[in-house]
Amino acid sequence: MSEISAFNDKIYIRDLSIRCIIGVNQDERIEKQDVVINVILFTDTRKAGQTDALEDSVDYKKVKKAILSLVETSEFLLIEKLADEIAKICLDDSKVQKVDVTVDKPGALRYTRSVAVEIVRTRESYGQ
Repeated sequence: MSEISAFNDKIYIRDLSIRCIIGVNQDERIEKQDVVINVILFTDTRKAGQTDALEDSVDYKKVKKAILSLVETSEFLLIEKLADEIAKICLDDSKVQKVDVTVDKPGALRYTRSVAVEIVRTRESYGQ
């Protein structure tokens, strides 16, 4: 019988709504727009499940604050770039082995609720 991969455990940060400068059009470069961010942190939660100690898990409040700090001050052209930078922040935590980041830009296209980019990155993606 094979052991379940330790990194099948996931921590979700869902529907983080932030305003930032994002887009290629002139009007998008002036006023902040809403983006909605969803993050899945792949980690091993077994030790934290046994010890009930924060230091044995990913501090998702710290991750959220780092994402907020990045996004609120960013002025990227593309949501692809924003997603990639968010992935880097998540992988800065050595307990995170893989991350799935989705960035939605509500109202980006007429007649749509949102446009979104989803990326998956591993520690190896950035040579970590």
